Amino acid sequence: MSTDRSEAGQPGAEAEDLLGRLIRFNTVNPPGAERAAQEHLAAHLTNAGFACELLGAEPERPNLVARLSGSEPGPTLCYLGHVDTVLADPSEWSHDPWSGDVAEGFLWGRGALDMKSQVAAEVAAAASLARSGWRPARGELLIVAVVDEETGGELGAQWITETHPEKVRCDLLVNEGGGAVFEYGGRRCYGVCCAEKGVFRFTVTTDGVAGHASMPRMGENALLKMAPVLERLAAGQPSYELTGEPRAFLRGIGEDPEDPEGSVARLRAADPRLATMFEPMFGVTFTPTRIKASEKINVIPSRAELKVDCRVPPGLGEEEVRRGIAEVLGDEGRDPHPSWRIEFTERVVGNRSPMESPLMDTISTWISEHDPGAVVVPVILPGFTDSRHFRDAFPECVAYGFFPQRHQSMLEREPLIHGADERIDVRDLAFAAELYRDLALRVLG
Repeated sequence: MSTDRSEAGQPGAEAEDLLGRLIRFNTVNPPGAERAAQEHLAAHLTNAGFACELLGAEPERPNLVARLSGSEPGPTLCYLGHVDTVLADPSEWSHDPWSGDVAEGFLWGRGALDMKSQVAAEVAAAASLARSGWRPARGELLIVAVVDEETGGELGAQWITETHPEKVRCDLLVNEGGGAVFEYGGRRCYGVCCAEKGVFRFTVTTDGVAGHASMPRMGENALLKMAPVLERLAAGQPSYELTGEPRAFLRGIGEDPEDPEGSVARLRAADPRLATMFEPMFGVTFTPTRIKASEKINVIPSRAELKVDCRVPPGLGEEEVRRGIAEVLGDEGRDPHPSWRIEFTERVVGNRSPMESPLMDTISTWISEHDPGAVVVPVILPGFTDSRHFRDAFPECVAYGFFPQRHQSMLEREPLIHGADERIDVRDLAFAAELYRDLALRVLG
């Protein structure tokens, strides 16, 4: 059964009301305590006609699974989101972070961008369709709101895909990770997150000889040996190694994938923020984050350890990381007396979905209809989202990160995520809710 706009209604106002209510539930993780928010969403979707379940490893932290089934076999389209947030210090905000205030055309509060806004838009779109009497002509529409994303998803997406895979199995998935508009070279572009980088974290260790700190030359200070390592890490990153997604991205914005250095230089000249956001897609990156040496202030350290956060695009792995280490720090294997050594502490390969698919075509067509002249481009997220758990559990699932924002640009949006005065343009809530409603109609009939 299909429906038109007049039958389905406009879900924008509903999304705004839902988001305000969700923000007023304090779900800072830890501790999370998401149950009240999940019960509110479950009641909203149940009243609209969805079959809802709350499933969790802990009573106060359940995950919501809501299902609207069609009469004929077909694909399962899942709208995914998380309802937990990072912390907020009210003294740093213009509006209370749990107020859900609407002021100056924005809705304010922790989670207004990451990512209660998307949850509200997805739920409002789905509920408005269900209340109108619409049911999928084929397949089913699945709404999954999870807990615990901000600390890795152990109780959320990871738990539910491992413990109850039959409840959340899906063919198509839309989650966070992309969608805010940016302008470059006269083009309006919307990024669709098709992939997420993996992590190959490692420790750099230097050795010395302990001694009393009152006599600096008595020992051999391992911490001082770390100085050249830090200097090299500060001086540069490994050379670009473009995989399919950044090549398609550069073509999409009108740049040459055979000239990534020149492309980054032009991005930086146009707006340094663009280069900062997109350059990590182009290869392996190293970021030193923690250093440890002597346990006592009066002892010269015999060992120093530097923790390096290494992010790796899908399609690349340890071989490329080691090549980058040799390029940036030097090749310890060729040095008979290396001044440092490395040890990998974490190896997680990146995850991805195909850039070309009917779902991508549907998103692209919708954007061209609602923002004429704009284009969608594939992007790699430097970090990761809950999509990785779904891609692991369901390898055939096509998962994209897409929350379209036409009015609040990517450059305006990104500094607010996890920051003070997080807020969303209320027009973008309506814009996104309209996409999620139309996507269900076009994919499921």
